[in-house]
Amino acid sequence: MGEAGVFVQGELLPPGQRTVRGWPVSHYGPVPRFRADRWSLQVFGATATGEKYSWTFDEVMALPSTTITADLHCASGTTTTGHEFFGVPATVLLELAPPAPEVTHVMAWAEYGYSANLRLADFTAARTLMATHHGGEPLTAEHGFPLRLVVPHLYGYKGPKWLRAIEYMTQDRRGFWEERGYHNIADPWTGRRHSYQEDDDE
Repeated sequence: MGEAGVFVQGELLPPGQRTVRGWPVSHYGPVPRFRADRWSLQVFGATATGEKYSWTFDEVMALPSTTITADLHCASGTTTTGHEFFGVPATVLLELAPPAPEVTHVMAWAEYGYSANLRLADFTAARTLMATHHGGEPLTAEHGFPLRLVVPHLYGYKGPKWLRAIEYMTQDRRGFWEERGYHNIADPWTGRRHSYQEDDDE
């Protein structure tokens, strides 16, 4: 075991985290109402072609999918373990809508204008998933149906519920919680949750 984590019930946890049972609901603002005929997933910004891309709900559901098992770490200090998510790997989106060579970051946009910025390397990580199902069942509305970004290696605020768009960016720009004092990188294994803990290059 490294010094960064602690063992709890046989599992390695990031510093300052504690396990909780179940899957607590946590989000900012109301739960949106899903309307399939008005819903789309979009990719825009610095795409390789300069074009904007869009998929309907049925088209997203038909994309190549996979299953991952992941722990979720909340910046409030709670961790829930053993989540089984099914959905579209973020790398599939990169293949369908390639970014321009100079893209370094993405902004994940959700309902009501919520946003979370990620380094491109975090978005393209092997286990980053646009989830449609949890535990073999469609996501509930409270947990992000129809589409939730899951980035298991970062704090939960980097994985918006009710995902609607990915913006390719050639320079970083802070998202909703990052503008409100949360750490820009959100790596739970460093134990740094707040922007005042950032290094100069973050």
